[in-house]
Amino acid sequence: MPKQTVAEQFVDTLARSGVRRLYGVVGDSLNPIVDAVRRTSAIDWVQVRHEEAAAFAAGAEAQLTGTLAACAGSCGPGNLHLINGLFDAHRSMAPVLALASHIPSSEIGTSYFQETHPERLFTECSHYSELISTEQQMPRVLQTAIQHAVGRQGVSVVALPGDIAARPAPESPEEHALVTSRPRVRPGDAEIEALARMIDKAEKITLFCGRGTADAHQEVMHLAELLKSPVGHALRGKEWIQYDNPYDVGMSGLLGYGAAYEATQECDLIILLGTDFPYPGFLPKNNHIVQVDVRAEHLGRRSQLDLAVWGDVRETLRELIPRIQPKTSRRFLDRMLKKHADALEGVVKAYTRKVDKHVPIHPEYVASILDEEAAENAVFTVDTGMCNVWAARYLTPNGRRRVIGSFSHGSMANAMPQAIGAQFLDRDRQVVSMSGDGGFSMLMGDFLTLVQYDLPVKVVLFNNSSLGMVDLEMMVDGMPSYGTSTPSTDYAAMARAAGAHAVRVDKPKHLRGALRDALKHKGPALIDIVTDPNALSLPPKITREQISGFALSASKTVLDGGVGRMVQMARSNLRNIPRP
Repeated sequence: MPKQTVAEQFVDTLARSGVRRLYGVVGDSLNPIVDAVRRTSAIDWVQVRHEEAAAFAAGAEAQLTGTLAACAGSCGPGNLHLINGLFDAHRSMAPVLALASHIPSSEIGTSYFQETHPERLFTECSHYSELISTEQQMPRVLQTAIQHAVGRQGVSVVALPGDIAARPAPESPEEHALVTSRPRVRPGDAEIEALARMIDKAEKITLFCGRGTADAHQEVMHLAELLKSPVGHALRGKEWIQYDNPYDVGMSGLLGYGAAYEATQECDLIILLGTDFPYPGFLPKNNHIVQVDVRAEHLGRRSQLDLAVWGDVRETLRELIPRIQPKTSRRFLDRMLKKHADALEGVVKAYTRKVDKHVPIHPEYVASILDEEAAENAVFTVDTGMCNVWAARYLTPNGRRRVIGSFSHGSMANAMPQAIGAQFLDRDRQVVSMSGDGGFSMLMGDFLTLVQYDLPVKVVLFNNSSLGMVDLEMMVDGMPSYGTSTPSTDYAAMARAAGAHAVRVDKPKHLRGALRDALKHKGPALIDIVTDPNALSLPPKITREQISGFALSASKTVLDGGVGRMVQMARSNLRNIPRP
C-alpha cells in the first residue's frame, strides 16, 4: 500500500474536522494539496477566479454553519490575495482555516521567486499563523490551527511549502482528537447577583443587542417583558432580535433608524447583550452600562462599564431571569415605542411619493420589492456601502432568513463571493446577492464561478454608476464628490454573454416581474437595475458639525426614504400599549 503524503494527511485532517470544500486557485506550490483533494471524495475543490473570493466564500460558509471552513492560495501572490477576505472572516468571528502554500523550503530566506513570509503576513488577521518546516510537524500544527479557529472563532493560517506537502508523511502518525464545537460559557454567581441588583435599582432599562443574541431570542424577549424594556439592536443583531419582538425600537449606529438612539440615551441602565458595537459616539456617556459577552476581550473596549459579565447571552439570561424582580411600569417602554413608530411614519411619506413611477428607479423601492418577493428562508449577502443601508431598512427578518455582509471589516466586493459559499452549502436554498455596481465590478470575474458550477445565486445589482456611500462621506466632510462616478455599464449583457440568465431593468413597472422571473430561475441570474444615484440626501436642518464623522444617529442624518415593512411592525407594537 503506498505511503500517505503530507498533502494527503493534511486533506484527511481537514475532512475529519468537518471541512467539505476547499476554495482556491490552483498553482505550483499548491499542486500536491489539490491533487490530494482530487483523489478523495471527502472534500471538493472549488475553483474560484480570485483568492479573495475564496476567503469570502469560506467565511460566509463558516458564518452560516458555525463550523470550520477552508480556503487556499499558492505561494507568494496567490496566498496574498486571500488577506482581505481573511480579515473579514476574522473580524466576523468565522472559523476559517487558510492554507498559504509556500516556496520550496530550501529557498526560504533567499529572496526566491515569489517569496513572502506568510506566517508573518497573516498574523494580524488570525489567531494562529505558523509555518510547517518539516513533515514531522504534521498533523500537530494543523490540529493546533484548527483548534484555534474553532475555539476562538476566527482565522488560522498554515504555511506549507510545496516540496514538504509532496513528501511521504512520517510512519504511524498519531491520530489526534479534534475540537469541532465550542462549549457554553456561564458567568460566575457574583456577576449574576451584581447584575440582578443593578436591574432591581434601575427604573428605565434598555436592552441593546448584537450578534451574540443569535440563540437567545426567547430569553431576551422574556427579560424585556419582565423589565418593560425597549429593545434596540446593532446591524449584526437585526436578523436575530427584530422579529417577533413587541419591544423593538429599531437600530442604532451609522445606518440607524427609529428610536433606538433615544432609548439608549434616556435610560438609567443600558444592558449591552452580545454586541461589540464599534461606535462610542452612539453610546450614552452618563448612564450606567452593563455588557454581557462571551469574548472577554470585547468587554469595556467601547465604553466605560459599571459591570462586565463574561458569558454567553443565553446562559447568562437563564441564570439572571429567576433572580430579578419584575417591573410594573411601562411608561418608558411605551414612550419609546411611540417615538419609534412616529420616527418611521415620518419617513414613509417621502418614500411613498410616486416612488413606483420614479426614473431612475429608487433603490429603496428595489429593496422593498425584493423583500416581498424573496423566500422566507432566503440568505441575503450584502455589499458594503449603500446596499448595507437598504438591507438594514428593508429586509424583514423572521428567524429563518439570514443576512451576511462585511459588517465589521467593511470591505467592498464581499456580497457575490459570500453568496458562492452560502449557495454551496445548500443548492436548494435561495441565495440573493445584493450587490452595488462598484463592489460587483471589483470581483466580477467570479460571476464565472457561479456559471461554471451552475450555482443558482441571484445577483440583484443596484447599478447607480457611482460609489454612493463615498459620495455621502465627501458630502459630510464638505467636499465635492470626486472620483466616485463610473461609466454606465450594461452588466446584464455581460452576464448573458457568460451564459447566465440576465435582464436589465430601467423602469419601475418592470421591476417586480423581472425579480420574480430571476428568483424562479433554476440557475445563476443577474438583475441589473438602473437606480437613482441621488437617492441619499441630508436634511437641511442638520449642520455639518453635527454629522461630521457620523457622530449622531443616522436616523437623524441620512435618508429621506422609507423603511419598508418595519413601519407595519412598529404600528403593530403600538397595539401592545395598554389603553386608559
